[in-house]
Amino acid sequence: PYMQDEDSDDSDEDDTAELMAELNRIKKERAQEEAKREAERKIQEERIRMENILSGNPLLNSNKAEFKVKRRWDDDVVFKNCAKGDLESSKERHFINDTLRSEFHKKFMEKYIK
Repeated sequence: PYMQDEDSDDSDEDDTAELMAELNRIKKERAQEEAKREAERKIQEERIRMENILSGNPLLNSNKAEFKVKRRWDDDVVFKNCAKGDLESSKERHFINDTLRSEFHKKFMEKYIK
């Protein structure tokens, strides 16, 4: 009977050793899978970051259809070519939005000031 107890202890130790080896193998596999997932996640994040960098710079975009020349700040002002209008006013009469350059103002100034 003493031998049987010793054999069962040995088999229990063997079973425990096998279970521990299996547990260590499973832990290693999980660690490898986790490392692989982490590496894939970092690669994906780096790819997304580079796409954001490249698409964020309008000079690096190759879409020329979106490129539009900005208008000058004085394209829509009221008194834009005032001096140019003086030469044309002698040729033909037309409405001038600038009250200081209008025909009425010129005649008024000639009549009452000079």
